[in-house]
Amino acid sequence: MQATLLPPRNPALCAPITANRELGACLIANLPMRDLLAAELSRAGFQLVDPADACPRTIRVPLDNWIELGAMLLLARNPNSARLCDAEGNILAWKGGADPDECVERIVTEAGCFPVVYPWDLLRMNEEVLAMMDETAMLGEVSPLATLTGHVRLAKGSVIHSGTVINGPVLIGPNSQIGPNAYIRGATSIGANCYVGNGAEVKNSIIYPNSCVSRQCYVADSIIGAHVTLGAGTCTENHRHDGRQHVSMIHGQPVNTGRLKFGAVLGDGVRTGVNTSIEAGVKIGVARTTKPGTYVGRDLL
Repeated sequence: MQATLLPPRNPALCAPITANRELGACLIANLPMRDLLAAELSRAGFQLVDPADACPRTIRVPLDNWIELGAMLLLARNPNSARLCDAEGNILAWKGGADPDECVERIVTEAGCFPVVYPWDLLRMNEEVLAMMDETAMLGEVSPLATLTGHVRLAKGSVIHSGTVINGPVLIGPNSQIGPNAYIRGATSIGANCYVGNGAEVKNSIIYPNSCVSRQCYVADSIIGAHVTLGAGTCTENHRHDGRQHVSMIHGQPVNTGRLKFGAVLGDGVRTGVNTSIEAGVKIGVARTTKPGTYVGRDLL
């Protein structure tokens, strides 16, 4: 079986996290998305080929899709040209030619497959991948006064200080410092050379390498880019008072995220002043800054 990864269709919609990196380089469970998808396909027995070398039997997979391997194998075993769609009609993958609309058959899967179109889809993908984490690995240093439950992976050179509580699945990259007295929970991945300070809480989020979450911060259901510094007391809102799904602005238009809990998306190099409050669904562009005590109620791109 052969498969090929095609370029994403609308990478700009994931800004600001794609403002200075390709979508395939966005991190999922601390791995570039392209590498993660390639590894998953190889694990399922697919031979990866360049798009120029694809033949009618090659499975064509746009990079901006998350597809369960069972659904992918169902498509591969179909003898005819076919396109694989999710329940909402989005085309996930196909075989038979370069144009999916020319496929003879249409296969609809009810599995947990979805296109990665907006930043919150990256969060969902991170949740799906970390949910499959089935072992704990401690290559760094853990204080005997820290409390860890669930599956937690700590890379070499990282330290979890006293009083810290971590409820997995949580993935922490190399040479990072966590705590003391930090609280990390949910499907959270923290990159290399990061710092989560005293009394800070990180929940269900993606934090890119070389970023600092200072003391008493609250980061929830959010994506924090590389080389970001959150000033002490910076908080992201992630829940609406009316209990409705969050809305985020994309190219000036409100888009329903489909999420009851969604925080902020911060591009690389953002720096927030102490006690900055960020409204749910807000995006802050590359290298933007806020003053101490700022309330951010709209996108800063």
